[in-house]
Amino acid sequence: MSHADDTIGFVDPDDGREPSLDPRSLMVFRAVGRYGSMSAAAAALAWTQPAVSQHVRRLERTHGVPLIARRGRGIELTSAGHDLLRHADAVAAVLHDAERAMRAHAQAEAGVVRVVAFPSAMATIVSPAVRALADTNAGLQLELTQLEPPEAMRSLARGECDIAIIFEYAEEQHDLNGFTAQPLADDPLMAVLPASHPHAQSDAMDLADLADARWVAGCVNCRRHLLHSAARRGFTPDIRHSTDDYVVVQALVADDLAVAVLPRLALAASRNPAVATVPIDGEPPRRVMALTRPGGVAMPAVGEVVRSLREASGR
Repeated sequence: MSHADDTIGFVDPDDGREPSLDPRSLMVFRAVGRYGSMSAAAAALAWTQPAVSQHVRRLERTHGVPLIARRGRGIELTSAGHDLLRHADAVAAVLHDAERAMRAHAQAEAGVVRVVAFPSAMATIVSPAVRALADTNAGLQLELTQLEPPEAMRSLARGECDIAIIFEYAEEQHDLNGFTAQPLADDPLMAVLPASHPHAQSDAMDLADLADARWVAGCVNCRRHLLHSAARRGFTPDIRHSTDDYVVVQALVADDLAVAVLPRLALAASRNPAVATVPIDGEPPRRVMALTRPGGVAMPAVGEVVRSLREASGR
């Protein structure tokens, strides 16, 4: 059965004009972009391949730009195709939210809320929030996935989750266009030292005091921040080891193989008693926030989870 002629349109209430972009064709194109070929998209949609191809060609004719280039048995998106796929992901996410909101109204159910977060937030903020919700709302179901901030934001933009918990350092500025941000915590950064280090008992220290030390660095963002902070103080850290596992970081430090900088949330999640932690003078905390799509917190289940996350983080 061909669906090629099943078009729908809508009128923009702001100007009374109907957009030339067909929403159904846009969703078909999204499937092509995500699955990487016309045949795979057709199989996923339970359509015929000619019907899928017709929708893509219609978009190309309407807007006068090529969206795909064929490569063997697959396809490759053009620059315009990548841009349109980003918008298609956003539309699909909004449609998904609308569908879930209507289902919740119709069935009067709390529903499922999908939360993604970086590891230390998962252990120190998400877990207590989920425990509290289990005591107050047994009907609310949560699905938790560990993702670092860049992947978490992509997941949220694609509609693959409902809440993304991310962090950013003072010198960073994430592009939050298309998201609503709720602040959760300011997360101070601590120097992590062997117990025998001369500064182990200090009330505070300057990062430059560790200019001659061997270092262990963490995730991509954390490593970038370390290099940025060290450069501000006139040195380049001698990074000998790399791991984003803060248990391993502390083990290396405890064995006097390196020093490190870790956020307080990571230390709260798992603390090695054989290391010392010292506040760093002049080092601003990283910011932790919960992101939703616009209107997300208006959905009762999502709003309730966000409120619980803020309470668990002390907001």
